[in-house]
Order: sequence, then C-alpha cells, then structure tokens
Amino acid sequence: MTRRTHSLPVDRVLAALANPTRREVLDLLLDGPRSASDIAAQFDMARPSVSEHLRELRESGLVTETRDGRYRRYSLNADPLTELHDWLTPYERFWRGRLTGLGAVLDAMPDEDGGA
Repeated sequence: MTRRTHSLPVDRVLAALANPTRREVLDLLLDGPRSASDIAAQFDMARPSVSEHLRELRESGLVTETRDGRYRRYSLNADPLTELHDWLTPYERFWRGRLTGLGAVLDAMPDEDGGA
C-alpha cells in the first residue's frame, strides 16, 4: 500500500473548514470581497470572535486580506481547495469503485416478482 504524506497546508485547510462559522464566512465571500465589519455584522457574536475566524481562514490560505487605511477587506482564495480536492480524489475513486460493485450485486439479485 502506498502511504500518502499529509501536508501542513491540507491539514490547515481541513481544520479551517471544520468550523461552521468559517464555512459561512467563505459562503459570504463567494459574492465578492467584504470588509471585516460587514462580515462581523452577519454573525451574532463578538467582533473579536469573528476576527479570530478570519485569522484562521487567512492562515489557512482560504482568504486574503487587503488593507485600505484602517479598513481590512477579505476575499476568497480557492487555491487551497484545489490541493484538498487532489488529496480527496483517491477516496472518490475508492467509493466510486465500491458503489459500482454494489450496483453489480444489486443488479444480479432476483426481482421481487421472482425474475433475475
């Protein structure tokens, strides 16, 4: 069996995506860049908590931050999701093969009316 090494970037992305609030932030950013205050206004939590989520997303590479004076704007960076997709692809092939095999078994079973 070939062992795949786990890379720090994939681990950080998975950790960031494990939190539902961070996934909601990413959903917000699908529509385009937003200021930190605009993002914080979408959640019923203290602004420092939202800032912590934004920091985790930034450190995982899923968002980028630009500063304009004292304002910060956040944008989605989907590049780390490509690496995650590449890591998940062998599992997708595994389950596709398993489901194909299950389909063959089910197709070979007799119908309820007694036919094959």
